[in-house]
Amino acid sequence: QVQLVESGGGLVQDGGSLTLSCVASGRTFSNYAMGWFRQAPGKEREFVARITGSGASTGYADAVRGRFTISRDNAKNTVYLQMNRLKPEDTARYYCAADSLYSDMVVTSRMNYWGQGSQVTVSS
Repeated sequence: QVQLVESGGGLVQDGGSLTLSCVASGRTFSNYAMGWFRQAPGKEREFVARITGSGASTGYADAVRGRFTISRDNAKNTVYLQMNRLKPEDTARYYCAADSLYSDMVVTSRMNYWGQGSQVTVSS
């Protein structure tokens, strides 16, 4: 089992920045690809960003590419999501996820482990 705990969400103005953190425990962190997903009210959960176990490769949804950056610190068992130039349409609950396959990280239904989520609200 892998336990994931997110933090760092909050209320920010249009154009502002936030950094989300997700601390993992339970298994060897570097063995897992990590990702961030989000879910807005009335919408399905969607992929945001992913990173390989080593941190060497990353991927982003088109809606956030160039504004968001995913990174990880395997010594701290932590994955981050730096969010810049935030927009009201980025408002959602953001979830951290872990899976053994990087290639699966874009598919919500294939994730093995989820955190409880952290709310991000961007005001216009």
